[in-house]
This record gives sequence, C-alpha cells and structure tokens, in this order.
Amino acid sequence: MTFAVWALIAGAIFTVMALSGTLLKRLPLSTSMLYLLAGFALGPAGLGLLSPSPISDHAILEVIAEVALLVSLFAVGLKLTLPLSDRRWRATLRLATLSMLITISLLTVIGVVLFALPLGAAILLAAMLAPTDPVLASDVQLADPNDRDSVRFSLTGEGGLNDGAAFPFVMLGLGLMGLRDPGAGHWRWVTLDLIWPIAGGLAIGALCGYAIGKVVLYLRTRHQEAVGLDEFLMLGLIGVAYGASQLASTYGFLAVFAAGLALQRSQRQRGSASQSRAAVVKVKAEGAASGAADSRKEELATHPQLAGAYMTQAVRGFNEQLERIVEVAIVMIVGAMLTSIVLPGNAIAYLVLLFLVVRPVAVMLGLAGLHMPRDQRLLIGWFGIRGIGSIYYLLYAIGQGLPGPLTQLMLSIVLTAVAASIVVHGISVTPLMNLYGARRTSRRGS
Repeated sequence: MTFAVWALIAGAIFTVMALSGTLLKRLPLSTSMLYLLAGFALGPAGLGLLSPSPISDHAILEVIAEVALLVSLFAVGLKLTLPLSDRRWRATLRLATLSMLITISLLTVIGVVLFALPLGAAILLAAMLAPTDPVLASDVQLADPNDRDSVRFSLTGEGGLNDGAAFPFVMLGLGLMGLRDPGAGHWRWVTLDLIWPIAGGLAIGALCGYAIGKVVLYLRTRHQEAVGLDEFLMLGLIGVAYGASQLASTYGFLAVFAAGLALQRSQRQRGSASQSRAAVVKVKAEGAASGAADSRKEELATHPQLAGAYMTQAVRGFNEQLERIVEVAIVMIVGAMLTSIVLPGNAIAYLVLLFLVVRPVAVMLGLAGLHMPRDQRLLIGWFGIRGIGSIYYLLYAIGQGLPGPLTQLMLSIVLTAVAASIVVHGISVTPLMNLYGARRTSRRGS
C-alpha cells in the first residue's frame, strides 16, 4: 500500500476525531469504539491493509504498547493533584492493591477450574487481566486538575498504579511456568520482582520528576532561561524516569507515573491550594487573552507566581494530545488482531465472571470500611476497564517464550476482554456518568 493511501486513511481518522468529540459525548458511544471498528475494517477481516500478528510481530507490538502506557501513565500522574494526605487517596490505594490482589486470586481459581490450567499459567492470565486501563478510561477519568470527584479520582489513580503493581504477578506466573528463575523458596521473586522494583520505581520516578521540575522552575523564575519547548521537557522526563528505573531493575511504569505526580507537585507555588488553582485559571485566561503571543507566553512562563502553573498546564496539554494519538494507534491494532481470536467454549463464562462478579466483588471488599456512597462503589465496580496494560503483558509473556497452546488461549481471552470492555463500557459510560452527575447535583441542591 502506498504512502498516499495511508495518508488518506490517517487523515480521515484524525479528522473524524476532531469533528466527532462533542457529538460522542451526547451518545452512548466512545471514540475507542470507532477506532476498534476502524482497525477491524482495515484488518485481515476487512480491507487487509493492517495485519499485525501478536505472535510473529510481538516484539514491535510490545514496544508500541509500552510507549502508549508510558505516555498515559505520565498523564495520570499529572492529573492527580490532590495532596497525598487527602482521604480520597485511600480508595485509590486500596483499589490498586487489595482489589487487584483479590482480582488475581479469584481469576486464578476460575482459570484452574474452567480451563484446567497449571497454577503458574492461571496466575499469569489473571495478572494480565487484573490491571485497569489508563488509556481507554478517559471518559471516567479526571476531567481537569480541579476535578475532585471521588469516582473519577479513584478510577484514574487505580489505572495509574496497578499497571505497574501487576507486574510482580506476571513474573510470578512466568516463574512457576519455568520461563524465569524465581529463586529458591521464591526469594528472588519477593525481593527482586516485588519489593525492590515497586519501591525503587516509585522512588526513582518521584526523584526525577521533582528534581527536574524544580530545576526548570528555578531557571525560569530566577534567570528567565529554559523557557518554551515544554513538549521536549515532558518527553525528556518520561525517558529519564523510565531509563533510570529500568537500569536499576525497577518497574518503569511506576516510575513514569510517579514522575508525573512529582512534577506537578514541584511546580506548586507557596500559598494555599485555592491560590494554586486560581493561578491555573489565570494562566488559561491570560494565555487566551494574549492571543498566544510568544512574548506573553514567556512572561507567564517566568512569572514568580504563575510559572509553575503555566508549565504544568503546557506539559499536560501536550501530553493529553499525544495520549489521544497513541490511543488511536493501539486500539486500531487491537481491532486488526481480533481475527486471531479462537475462543474455547468456557471462555465466555470466564469473561462474564470477570466483569460481573470478580470486579464488583474485588471493589466491594477492597473498599470495605471506607465512607463512600453506594452509587460510587457500584460505578467503580462496573468501570474496571481492561485495555492496553493487558495487551502489553500478553505480548511480554509471548516474548518470554509462552508455549503455543497457552499463547492461543491467553491471546484469545485477553483480546476478547479488551474488545468487550471497549464496547460494553463505551456504551454504558455516557448514560451512567450522566445519571451519576445528576444524582450528585440533586444531593448538593438538597
């Protein structure tokens, strides 16, 4: 296929993205559903223009999925502006730890019962499907830095944390299958796959994000240097945090998430949280009124009180645009790979249990004891969106030498779970979130 044809296809997709956003917000549809359909139409079942093989092309597809996750996890870190002492973090941390552990445990048992899988393979499949998605969950994520909704905050934070937190259990599954050495008594897994990679990844990412943010802010406010090119700052910080964490044998996903979280905290000026939010609003208003003139941008970027808010806004804006682009690429690839699915009969039961039993039960148990309204718990239990994290772990396991029969089984289940999640959650997100918003408004008015 010629470059002209690809240019036409890409141009049409991006044009539809730009024109359909507002319309889709009013309909029980999501942009991911359109990308999935486009990928299927361009794939082997349609025009045959896009034919990615999750087995023969797993190396390049793994890199693409990894890049998409890194961009999205950094964006999630930038969105979580609440202080770590805020009570809403408790729900997020419980979802990313207790609920994820319960999910893996229940799915492991179901995998052994339904498919007669060995323990290691059942754990591996469960770990692939345990993390929720930070890329495809944009409709239920925090809409802006001032959004304080508990449901959106919990789902956003969970999606950022559990993509890295699930990695030790992927390693455990591979170790039990003999595809890596877990060490005598699993000491290697406990120390080098669980404790150090999680703690080290978070620490390295936080240090990189905070230090780089402080240096840039100092140069701008004191010396009027390092102004502009915030896009390169974002990409550079992602690269530094990820590279440093990988070289230290820690989890790069957690490092990049922590880097985004630390960057936006390093930019806060002295003063109350309300003053910081007011500064962000002022940046937007003054930037719009200035006509985006370069001189005005430089003035805002070096202003002692507004530089931090301006920088965070600039980085966040570019990151969100890049996140949408990688979403298009990844979901279209998933759509094109749907022809690889060969589902055994009991796989449907496995997926039904995942969405309708395991996820709600894991959320209810994980959030037990927290003061959270019932409708919020139900929404969080329903919107356990599966996506790019599951695809990445699948491709990673294939690259580690996953046996052929298990490859086909896990490939079929994971692809079906992601596609089903895109469709089912995409259809339900608009009416459910509108209903939830109306209930919140009525509660505030009463």
